[in-house]
Amino acid sequence: MIEKAFIFDLDGVIVDTAKYHFLAWKSLATALEIPFSSEQNEQLKGVSRIRSLEKILKWGNKTISEEKFTRLMFEKNEEYLNYIATMDDKEILPDVPRVLAYLIKKQKAIALGSASKNARIILEKVKLIDNFQVIVDGTDVSKAKPDPEVFLIGAKKLGVDPENCIVFEDSIAGIEAANNARMISIGIGDAGILHEADYVFKDFTEITEEFINMLFITEKV
Repeated sequence: MIEKAFIFDLDGVIVDTAKYHFLAWKSLATALEIPFSSEQNEQLKGVSRIRSLEKILKWGNKTISEEKFTRLMFEKNEEYLNYIATMDDKEILPDVPRVLAYLIKKQKAIALGSASKNARIILEKVKLIDNFQVIVDGTDVSKAKPDPEVFLIGAKKLGVDPENCIVFEDSIAGIEAANNARMISIGIGDAGILHEADYVFKDFTEITEEFINMLFITEKV
């Protein structure tokens, strides 16, 4: 049997930090007098902080100095860090520990592939860091999703070919990145939004051991 590896995004897949990103981005947008909706926040999932602020400024048709841009990114991250400082293992999304435990039981390689530069902090907070053999986060990559760099680095560090990797993602950009890497893509969330994924589940409670077993022998179409 060809060895398979599993790569998990963090925000919105393992923990619901998306709500904290939304609050911090909305606060920033309000200060700039730019309307900001939850629908727009969907477009920022899996996207770097720089690119996210660029998008918000474009939506508001605003131009700011490089100095202010840098300051706003810092302030947004500080507000976000204040939110995640209170996190604990109760923040883990339903049945994520069950799926991780099953993959570990089956001795499968597991990596984290996240745009977040705070990924290690969050995994420590929710006591899941020891479940991952490899962690690739925003400090390790130069290209944001939908570029596949974060997942390709994860595959390389795990020693598994990209076509034998399975990615769990909740964002459009993340699904595109997985598909660009020729990995099996599994969307976690709304099937209407994540329709480009190979498979979509509302959350991990819908993922059975039988489905995971099937992934062990499934090739990317």
